[in-house]
Amino acid sequence: MSISGPPPASVTVSAPGKINVSLQVGPLRPDGYHSVASVYLALSLREDVTAAAAPQPGITVSVTGGGPLQIPVAGIPLGPDNLVARAAAALAEHAGIPDPGVNLIITKRVPVAGGMGGGSADAAAALLACNLLWKTGLDAAELSSLAARLGADVPFALEGGAAVGLGVGDLLTEAPAQAPLHWVLVASSGAGLSTPAVYGRLDALRAEAEAAGASPAPEPEAADPRLLEALRTGNAAALADVISNDLQPAALLLSPELVPVLDRGRALGALAGIVSGSGPTLAFLAADAVSAARLEAALRSEGHNALAVHGPVAGAQPTASKT
Repeated sequence: MSISGPPPASVTVSAPGKINVSLQVGPLRPDGYHSVASVYLALSLREDVTAAAAPQPGITVSVTGGGPLQIPVAGIPLGPDNLVARAAAALAEHAGIPDPGVNLIITKRVPVAGGMGGGSADAAAALLACNLLWKTGLDAAELSSLAARLGADVPFALEGGAAVGLGVGDLLTEAPAQAPLHWVLVASSGAGLSTPAVYGRLDALRAEAEAAGASPAPEPEAADPRLLEALRTGNAAALADVISNDLQPAALLLSPELVPVLDRGRALGALAGIVSGSGPTLAFLAADAVSAARLEAALRSEGHNALAVHGPVAGAQPTASKT
């Protein structure tokens, strides 16, 4: 369905990065994937994607970095394999636009390959931006269906808030969260971590444990109800006792320099610290906004790339439109 009226010249959409407050990972499946039970939390560190009408057919991608964490962008692919290009192409095909012309400009603020779903946020923002630019009129359900084809985290970046993700993380159920939770992120000074590499190391660790007599990892079926209750009430102290990440041991083996940073964050007052997703970004839970600001300052004074954030926040939403 298209919407009448002249199209805008450009649309800018913001979408949130996320952390996995909890991530249970099942055994390797025959299809090469893992079933998960994940609790996602959308954070106030957001990506922007501007979709600008182009005079000629074609989808082009450019990227700028920076923001409070000074994210480098060298090496990000800008061709048709970039998720924003794939998102625009998928929307054009679904909407019957034969020769789309659009320039997609990404403003990176979420760490690249950092376990925070920055690429997924970009894809979600591109879907919504192109939907508005081309006035194709897709509703939330249609956009979410397209998002799921692009990656397991993309539908959540569209919706935001807090949610439980089952399957490969794409089967979402809203998780009520009445009060904001405050975190301090620490971006790694080294290279990012490959998600497949982290999952591969987890599989190897589990194979070694099973060879030594350990039971196989169970298939995750639900999130921990204690965690969901802590999230619902905004009880940071209770949440600190139950956050977990099955990928953390593998990520720390691949990036052992993260271990002393985790220890230091806790020593400086964090209620808990965790590797975000597949890493290497670290997320420290603070008691409140004041504690988060103090922890950010203390970590920065020791040379760490730290930033206080909060969540849950809204999913992808337009921030600007030019005619």
